[in-house]
Amino acid sequence: MQGETDRTADFCQAAEREKLIVDHIPLVRYLVGRISAKLPPHLDQQDLTSSAMIGLINAADRFDPLRGVLFKTFAEQHIRGTILDELRSYDVLSRSMRDKYKRLERELHNLENLLGRNPTSEEVADSLGISIDEYFELLDDVHVFTFISLDDSWEGEDGNPLCLADVLCEAEEKSPQQQVMSMQLAEALGRAIDTLPEKERLAVTLYYNEDFNLKEIGETMGLTESRISQLISQAMVRLRGRLKLHKN
Repeated sequence: MQGETDRTADFCQAAEREKLIVDHIPLVRYLVGRISAKLPPHLDQQDLTSSAMIGLINAADRFDPLRGVLFKTFAEQHIRGTILDELRSYDVLSRSMRDKYKRLERELHNLENLLGRNPTSEEVADSLGISIDEYFELLDDVHVFTFISLDDSWEGEDGNPLCLADVLCEAEEKSPQQQVMSMQLAEALGRAIDTLPEKERLAVTLYYNEDFNLKEIGETMGLTESRISQLISQAMVRLRGRLKLHKN
């Protein structure tokens, strides 16, 4: 009798797990689509989808409803994490790119201290000893890294993850600890965004808060998609430096 009861419970648990996975496949498609829109076109979206599905399955296996967190919130963090792990394995995140990013972040920080204001693109290029065109190419090179770095997450005291992208995108249904961390980070982030040059501030706000794509932002600001991408990359380097979130 006990054995039959156990088998019934196992069957119900397996059915519930399968339902969680099936019901949240659209979430996988949404997250992959949103992340892919910010990445170079040569990256394989199918590989990202496969990684995202692994994240969803792992979330279903590990989910504990007694913790008081919605499965959608729990799953989204796991899905995003596996996608970012996949991206970190690509050549676009090579050591040379990380070195370029660190050099750019360091130069921006030094110039800000020296000038007492946000340096212009021309001033950063001159400080780096490169032409303005080469500087814009550098911003294009580090765009993927600035985006992925933005999604680096850490754990709160309750073990639930929180990342800067959650704050920018105003993710819902955080745990109480996440809400406190998010509020503190949002305040610091708001202050940092307010110090950005006007065009960078507008581009970042439209990109993350209003969910505009690069084309839509370009049309709003009268700039090319490439220039918008460069503005956002430069803004992200400034923001991460000011919030001291760079981990390497």
